[in-house]
Amino acid sequence: MNEGIEQLKEALSFSPDNIPLRLHLAELMIKGFMLDDAAAQYQEILNRNYGNDKARKGLVSVFYKQKKFSAAILVYEALLADNKIAGEELVPYVKCLIKENSHNEAVEIYKKVLQQAPGFKDDEIDGILRMPTAGSKRNSFDDDELEDDIDDMFGGQEFEDDGTSYLMEKPDLKFEDVGGMKKVKNEISLKIIQPLKNPDLYKAFGKKTGGGILLYGPPGCGKTYLAKATAGEIDAKFINIGLHDILDMWMGNSEKNLHEVFAQARQNAPCVLFFDEVDAIGASRSDLKGSSMRHVINQFLAEMDGVEHNNDGVLILAATNAPWSVDSAFRRPGRFDRVIFVAPPDTEGRIEVLKQHLKEKPADVIDLAAVAKVTEDYSGADLKAVVDIATEYKLEESLAKGSIEKLTTKDLLKAAKQHKNTTAEWFSTARNYALYSNETGLYNDILDYLKIKK
Repeated sequence: MNEGIEQLKEALSFSPDNIPLRLHLAELMIKGFMLDDAAAQYQEILNRNYGNDKARKGLVSVFYKQKKFSAAILVYEALLADNKIAGEELVPYVKCLIKENSHNEAVEIYKKVLQQAPGFKDDEIDGILRMPTAGSKRNSFDDDELEDDIDDMFGGQEFEDDGTSYLMEKPDLKFEDVGGMKKVKNEISLKIIQPLKNPDLYKAFGKKTGGGILLYGPPGCGKTYLAKATAGEIDAKFINIGLHDILDMWMGNSEKNLHEVFAQARQNAPCVLFFDEVDAIGASRSDLKGSSMRHVINQFLAEMDGVEHNNDGVLILAATNAPWSVDSAFRRPGRFDRVIFVAPPDTEGRIEVLKQHLKEKPADVIDLAAVAKVTEDYSGADLKAVVDIATEYKLEESLAKGSIEKLTTKDLLKAAKQHKNTTAEWFSTARNYALYSNETGLYNDILDYLKIKK
């Protein structure tokens, strides 16, 4: 285990802002009972990426193992306030409150669990909170049992699971549910959707159904959402794979996990296999030196090539905010041979995104064009934040007046002034790569977006 931790530390020395890698390191440290070190990693993540949900949830696990129940409760309160946990995820929160003898608060949170998951039942919680009789009531929870509950909720068991089943879904999203991005949708359609809808035509030209597309661009612009919509367009299954699903501290297990992911996709074709933050798995091998991650990358390339197995019907999409960190071998023909820039939505796209987020909210007639005009370069996530801030204004006003006050154009314009776009930093970095490391023209779309002459 120590060797695996040192290897991850080495990788982080080359890529200190690699949040998924740092999360994995913290999880390994928890397994090695290096609790203070794990907490330090989660704190570092939060320093670099304030409010990161996985880091906050990781801290819950650390705090409980350290018997810092009050600290765990504070983190839970923040997550709940941000609407980042719901339903059965709240169960460990209830148990922490019971450990601190905060039974009234535990009852209130447990009511939320039952409202959001009506069929949920926990005999031990019921025995304390709902059945206060001498014969059935328990006075406390077993610490090890609660650790298991928290680990199960927040992924602490993922790296020890020998199972071959990965979370698979069948999205009902369609392209029409994704605002804007016409050019990107057209490219995905040509590469992925049309070959499945017109197999005979593509077969006549010697084209198989399958292949890969790498989506890149600033965070919050809907890359994951678009991947799900792609699966929905072709009525295909969808498997979302993150770094935590692949990396394992034991030598050879990461390669095995990758093979199992592809095997499951092949067995369920047509299937869209989506790798989020692929730069963490497919980092440039020249940067990794002797790291065992090189073997993982080689396995990834072999699976994509489908030399030993038929990948027909396996559609591989990946997303990255740092395409310059992805090994160039991934961009060879037959792999991610389409690299598509997912830009912040244009004016029309911003109007569509705003419409989506304003659905079912009490609103006056909104001049969406006016809001779109002042939110240039805003990502989809930024636009959601604008609507959320405006909603908070109206909630406060409604509470003061005792009646529902509708959202107005003025509210949204005010919120847009308060929330600055989050894409500027990404474009600052991307601009340098597009200007000085663009021999193949890979980043020409960035230059076009920034209106820089080649």
